[in-house]
Amino acid sequence: MKRFAIIVAGGSGTRMGAVIPKQFIELHGKPILLYSVDAFLNAYPDIVVIIVLPESYLGQAEAMLVNHGYAEKPIQFVAGGLTRFHSVKNGLAQVNSEGIVFIHDAVRCLVTPDLIRRCGEVAQDMGSAIPAIKVRDSMRHVASDGSSSIIDRNHLRIVQTPQTFQSGLIKEAFEMDFREEFTDEASILEFMGAKINLIEGEESNLKITFREDLDFATWKLQKEN
Repeated sequence: MKRFAIIVAGGSGTRMGAVIPKQFIELHGKPILLYSVDAFLNAYPDIVVIIVLPESYLGQAEAMLVNHGYAEKPIQFVAGGLTRFHSVKNGLAQVNSEGIVFIHDAVRCLVTPDLIRRCGEVAQDMGSAIPAIKVRDSMRHVASDGSSSIIDRNHLRIVQTPQTFQSGLIKEAFEMDFREEFTDEASILEFMGAKINLIEGEESNLKITFREDLDFATWKLQKEN
């Protein structure tokens, strides 16, 4: 079974006040992006890693691999597109055989090999595997007039990545034209009429967006090391 990891690295870092894209910010001397790469290579040493980046950062990314000793690993770069949909589609164009495709946010750098393997096993059996966690807090829906009403949080889940699919299924889904409703890969598959299979995600598998997320990731890596 061939496996592909499409790691989407299109963040800018503006929401955390960074001067470089957040995927290049270093934690303990290594860019955030490479922690995500490591998780996939540790889960499946023979996996093909496809990193999707803004075209203007491809040179910097290639230098990063050389500087950190990753030049010989099975990693390739692809230029991204106007939206996440188009970026992932560019990555999927490099999937050249049947297998399992993992689509992951580069800045979810705390993802574990265990979660990756669980996603792969479920997707292989059922077509897709979408990690998600339960909502801890009370939730309310706010109407356009400002009024609000309680939502049963037992029916809500926070969706994570890697969103994982049989290659034929996800490539077929991406043959559709882009729509604004497509917020992630699962939403595209759902629009096509395919079943979405949720699995238990990981509380620590957060998407680094704000400065406090970076602080948590630093603390978590220090604790593990």
